[in-house]
Amino acid sequence: MIQQDKKQSQNKNIKEKKLSEDEFEQKVIDLARVTRVTAGGKRMRFRACMAIGNRKGKIAIGLAKGSDVATAISKAVDRAKKEIITVPIINDTIFCRVYKKLGSAKVLIKPAAQGKGIKAGGVVRLLLDLSGIPNVSAKILGTNNKINNAQCTIAALKELIILSEDIKDNKKDKSNVARSKD
Repeated sequence: MIQQDKKQSQNKNIKEKKLSEDEFEQKVIDLARVTRVTAGGKRMRFRACMAIGNRKGKIAIGLAKGSDVATAISKAVDRAKKEIITVPIINDTIFCRVYKKLGSAKVLIKPAAQGKGIKAGGVVRLLLDLSGIPNVSAKILGTNNKINNAQCTIAALKELIILSEDIKDNKKDKSNVARSKD
């Protein structure tokens, strides 16, 4: 009895170490059974949409199909790891308001004051939580489709990255202009 408890605690420690090495937390956005009709009948597969994030500004989503749930999830996580983006977090929030439309999905993400938390619904809340932005407000304005809303949210966060790079470039240009006038 005591030996079994020791083995179980050792297994838990091994699993915790693997999670810390991997450092990305995984969440299921959508899991669906999909069928393809062929001449021989129906072929069933599973589609998984997974989100991964480290709660320190890195986030990604992956979409994949597999013959069973486990393979679909592992494929989706592998695809997500190839598309990781780093979200700029300034003063525990984002630095500006972002509105993004992608297909029928529309997402509005706004900065929030210190201590407000994440005010968002559905899959947008899950993604913002995984990205590690502590104070942010968001609204889904378009479709209720989880996958489209997730892709739209990622596109909005990518837009934030582009805006932050533009701001950095403008600051560098202004400092160079000021130096050249002197």
